[in-house]
Amino acid sequence: MATGISTIDCQVHCYERNHPRRPWYGFLQGPSEVTGDDMVAAMDSLGVDGAVLISPFSLYRYDPSYILEVYAQHPGRFGLVKPFDPNSASVADEIAQWANKPGVVGARIMLTSQEFEASHPGLNRILAAGAKAGIPVNVMCSGKLPLLRELARRNPNTQIVVDHLGLVQPFLPPPPSEPFADLPNVLSLAALDNVVIKISGAGTLSHQPFPYEDIWEPLRQIFNAFGLERCMWGTDWTRAVNLLSYEQGVEAFRVTDQLSDSERAVLMGGSLKKIYHWSPEGSS
Repeated sequence: MATGISTIDCQVHCYERNHPRRPWYGFLQGPSEVTGDDMVAAMDSLGVDGAVLISPFSLYRYDPSYILEVYAQHPGRFGLVKPFDPNSASVADEIAQWANKPGVVGARIMLTSQEFEASHPGLNRILAAGAKAGIPVNVMCSGKLPLLRELARRNPNTQIVVDHLGLVQPFLPPPPSEPFADLPNVLSLAALDNVVIKISGAGTLSHQPFPYEDIWEPLRQIFNAFGLERCMWGTDWTRAVNLLSYEQGVEAFRVTDQLSDSERAVLMGGSLKKIYHWSPEGSS
């Protein structure tokens, strides 16, 4: 359980069952439904004070209507992030409107959704609009880290958040044979002051059972490169459901002796508050 510090998950997903009024565009590995009530119950059971709720691209594409409903039902527990379409001519205006909605803490780009160049006008419009609106832009960029590095250089005033350690993470076991093979590219991003990183879904990369002892040496390299104030812990629930439980995703970072109490406080909530300029209601 939480011990006097705020615990904030940097990435979770909620979604309804597939139905005609809000149909799924694709498929998401996991339960048939994880409602806002379900997510709050899971958080409450483990003393997780709040979370950044990401609208799942694979199900809803650019439609944030469900996470807006969840926020209305559970105000103060979630900060909201949605993906934006780089091919939309009005994307800058869309981000400005999104940033003004209650609960919004960021935008998202899916670099993995198609082939892009760093000069792509829409990508740069999103990044510039995020800076203008004062919200971070989360980037799904596994396998695309050189492209992200160039985009970050082109947009130095934009707070960029690297999703999921910048690494390819599995939906089903087993984990990749060399899950940290792209670590040099991840570490190279630390040289860019406007880039921070989510330590999300890390347990899904482990070849060992809970508490995943083999993830800590590469994670420590990331912590040392970026500094803990630029790292945010998270579970990527529910993508991780077939590899570990929510409890395991949380508790692995609580029980480890690889983090001091002060490091844990920064990684599991302190850094997120500063990066997203947001705190769950009632958190210290």
